[in-house]
Amino acid sequence: MKIVVVDDEEIVLRSCRKILEAEGFEVLMATSVDDALDTIDTQNEPTPFLLLIDVKMPVRDGMQLMRIVKARRPDLPIIVMSGYPTQETIQTAGSLGAAHFIAKPFTPDELLSIVFSVPEVKKNHNH
Repeated sequence: MKIVVVDDEEIVLRSCRKILEAEGFEVLMATSVDDALDTIDTQNEPTPFLLLIDVKMPVRDGMQLMRIVKARRPDLPIIVMSGYPTQETIQTAGSLGAAHFIAKPFTPDELLSIVFSVPEVKKNHNH
């Protein structure tokens, strides 16, 4: 199963990749909304995948990305991560269709626990 990680911080991308690849996921990394959209658009095979999106990014943020993705692919599960976990951010993410919210910084166990709680992951991940 593929996971697209979207964050403008290289360290977050690298640590997510390390944690998720160790569990057998294929990890694709994107550093911006446009980069993420390009990555998603090239994934046309029926392989299930998940988006892990940071909220705060330059130019366009994670909430804008969620709106675009949910309009194009409403079935795509999304986990939102943020270093600023305000109630408003969490509620907005939920109203836009996020499956889960995780506050940064998080431990590998916290990340995996949330990823594996997504029904599509449980159904399609074999490790």
